[in-house]
Amino acid sequence: MTIALTQIARLVPLALLALTPIAAAEPALPPRVANAMAQAASPQAIAEYRYRLQQYQAARAEYEQDAGAYWDAIAEKRRTRNAKRRDGVRVTLDDYVLQQPPVYDGPKRPVDPEPEARRPRERKPIPVVADFLRAAQDYYQYLPQRPATEGDFKRAYARTASALGLTRDQAVRVYSFETGGNGDHDMQSGLSKSRPGSRAISTAIGYNQLLTTNSVELMAEQGHHILKVLSERAARSSGAQRMALERKIGVVRKMVAFAKSVPDTWSAHQKLADTREGWALHAMVLDIDVGPLLQTHKLLTSVLFAQQKGYREPLTAAELEMMNLTGDGTGLDMVTMPDDMRAVVPTANFFQRSGYERNPVAIRHNTVAKLLAVTDERMDSNSSKPGARELAAAFDVLAQR
Repeated sequence: MTIALTQIARLVPLALLALTPIAAAEPALPPRVANAMAQAASPQAIAEYRYRLQQYQAARAEYEQDAGAYWDAIAEKRRTRNAKRRDGVRVTLDDYVLQQPPVYDGPKRPVDPEPEARRPRERKPIPVVADFLRAAQDYYQYLPQRPATEGDFKRAYARTASALGLTRDQAVRVYSFETGGNGDHDMQSGLSKSRPGSRAISTAIGYNQLLTTNSVELMAEQGHHILKVLSERAARSSGAQRMALERKIGVVRKMVAFAKSVPDTWSAHQKLADTREGWALHAMVLDIDVGPLLQTHKLLTSVLFAQQKGYREPLTAAELEMMNLTGDGTGLDMVTMPDDMRAVVPTANFFQRSGYERNPVAIRHNTVAKLLAVTDERMDSNSSKPGARELAAAFDVLAQR
């Protein structure tokens, strides 16, 4: 019979006691045993906990029934809207759930008084920039070409974005929203150089905060264009610069082949992104040549998607950000909505339940109009910060040429 490690850990001090010669005075218990006994819950505390747990579970079950029905209705309305759009039928207010999601207001889950139950759950560590770079070295024997200064990367991004059709307003304001207006090319979500001990909360990095899955998907779908641009630059170069670009082209070609080794679906790309070789692709967001192309394409695909669906109006930066955050199809649903509908349609219509419940901004600003307004407000505020001003200046220099 196998004994759990925690059981062995408890038994070791007792075994040591059994081997100790008996003394006149009763020996003191080892600290670990003494602490465990001191923390042991009383029968009354355990009974109280079990009673409160039953109350919580009953209230939660009632809430889950209501919430399940609500989110089922959200999904059904979304299917109806998608079918109408495919058939060229106008979407109306009746095609949205107009009530806000139910809110749980019952008792909180009680704390188990027994020490063993209070052990924190282990969380899967989130890879950081150093992990992405190490993976690139391991799998492709290559490290991204980093900029000498942050201004160099901003100028490279401005050149790429302008050449591919993004406007200054779109690029600068999305950067302001995603990075707080002062992010570097290697900024990762949750990490801050000014907050020692901060932790990554996702794999999102760069000016547009691309996730690992974004990088894999963009390599698969836009790799041909990235290779074309790099090849054109190599043809215009010579000497050491040309040799460096040709080596980079070889690495990117292998990465594109890896990204295309699975079906072109988000779920398939996500599986690749969760591997160390997927991390290696993500490292290229930091490359001064490839990074701006990946990030520009992330936004440009949304602009082109809207045009292909017949939406000819220029996307505002806030509208582009909605498509960036929620996905092109869902974002376009908000973008094409008339103003009078935006004021009453809950933001919950555009999220999966799990994503909505993790998004305090969408919960607080709970209609389409409010969500777009707060996005614009943050863009306005953050656009005055040094990083955003530097990026705007890079676009202005290009416009003067």
